[in-house]
Amino acid sequence: MPRFWGFFWPHWYRFLRIADPVLRRWLRHRRLGNVVELTVAGRRSGLPRKVLLGLLGVDGRRYLGHPDVSCPWTLNLEASGEGLLHQPGSPQERVRARRLPPAEERERVIRATFRQHPFPGNVIYWLARDHIREVGVFYRLEPAQPAVTGRVET
Repeated sequence: MPRFWGFFWPHWYRFLRIADPVLRRWLRHRRLGNVVELTVAGRRSGLPRKVLLGLLGVDGRRYLGHPDVSCPWTLNLEASGEGLLHQPGSPQERVRARRLPPAEERERVIRATFRQHPFPGNVIYWLARDHIREVGVFYRLEPAQPAVTGRVET
C-alpha cells in the first residue's frame, strides 16, 4: 500500500490545482470546511505563492500539514519560516511555522485530520493514516511577532 499512496498524492493534488479556481470562487461567497489560504514567499523567486489548505485545531493550537513528503508550499514555508494566513471573513494574519517532529503532538494533529477536514479529505486521510504517519509534514502555527522598530514613544 505505501507505493499506492506515493502514486496517489501527486495526482490528487494535481486535481486540486485544476479545481483551484472553482474552489476560490466558492470561498469568496461561503466557507468550505476548514479551508484557509496561506501565502508564502517562494524560496527561489521571493514572489508570493498562495495555496488553499485545511487548518487544523488541536488543544487550542493551529496546524497545517501535508500528507506526503515535502512539496513546494512546505519547502517555501520552511525556507521563510512564516507566511500570511487568511481565513474567510477575517483579516490576514502573519504566522510563524514550526515543523513537528514525530511525537505525540504530531500524532494528535494527524488524528484531527480524520475529523476536521471536509469530505472526501477526511476519508482519504484516514485511509492513508499509516503513510501519513511515516512521511507527512505538519507545522504548528503561532502568531508572528510584529517587527521591532527600536523607536520609543514619548
